[in-house]
Order: sequence, then structure tokens, then C-alpha cells
Amino acid sequence: MGKLFGTDGIRGVVNEGLDAELAYQVGLAAAKVLGEAKGKDRPLFTIGKDTRISSDLLESALIAGLCSAGADVLRLGVIPTPGVAYLTVHARADAGIVISASHNPFEHNGIKIFNSQGFKLSDALEDQIEAVIFDGCKVPRKTHGELGRVRSSEFQESEAYINHLSSTIEDDLHGLHILVDCANGASSATAKRLFEQFSAKVDIINSQPDGVNINNQCGSTHLDLLSRKVVEGKYDVGIAFDGDADRCLAVDDNGETIDGDQIMAVCGGAMKKAGKLHGDAIVATVMSNIGFHIFAKEQGIQVPCTDVGDRNVLETMLEHGYQLGGEQSGHTIFLEYATTGDGQLTALQFLQVLRQSGKKASELASCCKRYPQFLINVPVAGQEAKDRVMADEGLKAETARQEELLHGEGRILIRPSGTEALIRVMVEGKDPEKARTCAEELAEFVCHC
Repeated sequence: MGKLFGTDGIRGVVNEGLDAELAYQVGLAAAKVLGEAKGKDRPLFTIGKDTRISSDLLESALIAGLCSAGADVLRLGVIPTPGVAYLTVHARADAGIVISASHNPFEHNGIKIFNSQGFKLSDALEDQIEAVIFDGCKVPRKTHGELGRVRSSEFQESEAYINHLSSTIEDDLHGLHILVDCANGASSATAKRLFEQFSAKVDIINSQPDGVNINNQCGSTHLDLLSRKVVEGKYDVGIAFDGDADRCLAVDDNGETIDGDQIMAVCGGAMKKAGKLHGDAIVATVMSNIGFHIFAKEQGIQVPCTDVGDRNVLETMLEHGYQLGGEQSGHTIFLEYATTGDGQLTALQFLQVLRQSGKKASELASCCKRYPQFLINVPVAGQEAKDRVMADEGLKAETARQEELLHGEGRILIRPSGTEALIRVMVEGKDPEKARTCAEELAEFVCHC
């Protein structure tokens, strides 16, 4: 783990660790390191952002750093994170930067960098950027005509991204009645234009960002409102994105959640039937539900599992040539069309299968049953506390004892969050009361470690 970069870029509460000065230094260092890596004195960076009140501040500081070091910048404006990845390649840029803290509350923000192929920056290059910042390496400031230039092409570039998304399915989605929740985030700038390209009847909620309402009781992390409105409005399905729209979850016609495992099951099953599921495999993480593994076994689909994190999923996909992978939380990667998880892409893939199946969403998703799963997030005081908890021998012994009480009909996973000061306690089992009690007792134990 680097000093700045975590599992998903740089994250923090703005002006409490993540501020304009740091963003400026990241811009300088990124221009130097990635310019040298590409052998260019004047590298081109794309830069996009979500709707947080702090995104303008960080964008301005990053651009100042990039231009001071002689890099040119293509501003993409408010756009989903996967849109930055796609447009970095489309614009033939040398790197892309997205300013977002994804599903986190508005006071948080982050800086994530993509390489010229649209993949997250390697650990080695992140380490080099950190070294420039922390080791006192002076980045030469350009003067005169060597200063970087800024070009804005927000609508034109986002149209290219939207057109790419719409080209990934052949169905026009005619006959579907869909409710979309944009989480007052980045998809507020793209979802309406995207769905207007299809014949489905689509209504959109939570698409009026004000800088502080992103992810606030809405979107993929808060499905209650969407669920209620889907039932009340008799929609066929509800679609929910998170703040930067790299996640997608759904709600069926009964208001029940369709999670990432079920979306992968529906799409992966259709891909296998069409002969498009390379290696007959779907890459998942250790958080995937037992029900997903049972579905996969019944369908003759392998499920290689990775540690939590879409980066880990992607690495396994690339290594073995797999086309589909993701997380229960809604990060789903369709490698044929994208280099990262893309919520809007995922929605289209799922909706195409739904429309062509002729089934209700509840019936379609029932192919992958969910076993009761309880997740408790336990706040801790930073990385040192995470390390201490995870190394605690008493916790290991208590976990083993609780596993025995599940009688082989469940599993326990305790892990540190990669982006927040939390220890996540997950317990899954056939007996919901046993699983709930186990999760609560382990969470209480973690509190006292």
C-alpha cells in the first residue's frame, strides 16, 4: 500500500488530507512520470469528474499542476468514471484522470488515474508518482510556449461515449418500462441522453445534483426509494447507479434487489448460451454469494475467485482471457466493451437479456438465489488499527469458534476496507438467525480488539 494511492486511487475528505496543494502536486508528478513513460515532453491528459462540491476545486488544482509541467489537458466535465477510461483511448490521450469518491458521501473525494489503454494505473507507476511528491524531486515548471494548454469538449466527447454504450446491444428495448436512479451523480449528465436512443419508456430520478446530495439516500447504495417507486409505478425494472456510475444494481418488479451476482448470472448465462463466454468462466470475488456458485455449477460455468476489488477481478480476466467478471456490489466488467466496471453498460446488457427473455425481472433473476448474508461495517481508527485487528489472535480463535456453530452451512469473511477506515464482517448461511447472530457477535469482538 502506498502513502497516497490505495486500492482505488487517492481518497480522502477534502481539505482534511486531500486538498488543492496535494492535487497540484499530483498533477505535476503525473505529468512528469507519465510523460517520461510515454517518451513525450507534452503528454495529453483527459480529466473528468463527478458532481461533488469539491470536484471543481480539485480539477482546477490538478489542471494547474499538469499545465505547469507542460502537459495538455482535455476537460471532459461531469462524466462517469468509465467514460473517462473510454475517452482516454478514444482521444488517443496518454493518460486520464477522474475526480470521484464513487459511492462515498459527498465530503469525500478522490483522484484516480488511467493509462493510455484505459486501465487503472499500475502500482509501479503510482509508486513513481508518489516518489516524485514525497522524495523532493523537483518537477521543472515550463514557461513561455511550453506551458500546457486546456481544451474543453464536454458534449462532443460524452456523445462519443454514449454512442459507444448504445452500440453494445442490438435490441431497442421496446416494451420495457424502466425507472433509473442516477444517485445525483455523474450519470445525471449521461443517462437521459443514453436511454433516449432506445424505445423503452424510461423515467429518471435523482438526477439533479447540487454538490452535496450525491449518494444521499439514493443510488445503488440506498435502494429503498427506487424499490418503492418501482412497485408503486408498476415498472418492469429499476436500475440504480452509484456516484460515479461504475456500479449498477437493479430492482425487480416486486421491488426486490437484483445484486451484482445475479446480474452476472443473468448476463453470463446468456453469453454462455450464445457461445460468447470465453473459457466458460465468470470471475468473482470472495464476497460472492453461495447462491451464485450453485448457479454457476448447474450451468457448467467456472468461478475463479479473487480478493475484493475490481482491480483484482480485472487482473484475473486479463491473465486468462475471460470476458465477464465483477463484484456482488455491482462492479461488472464486460471486457469486450470496456476496460473497467461500467454501470450504464451493465444496465444495457442486463436489459437486453430481460427484454429478449420475455420474462419478468423477478423470474429472470431467480435463476441465482441469494443465501442470507449479513455485512456489518465496524469503524476503526485508520490503517494501523486495521492491521492490528486483522492480526489479532483472539479474533482468529473467535472466528473459528463461530464457524463451528454454523455447522458447515455458511461462511465467514472478515476483511479491511480498501477505501475506508472500516473492518467489514460478513457472515453467510442457510439459517438467517444463526448468520445474523454470528455477524453481530464478531462485529462486537472487532470493536474490542
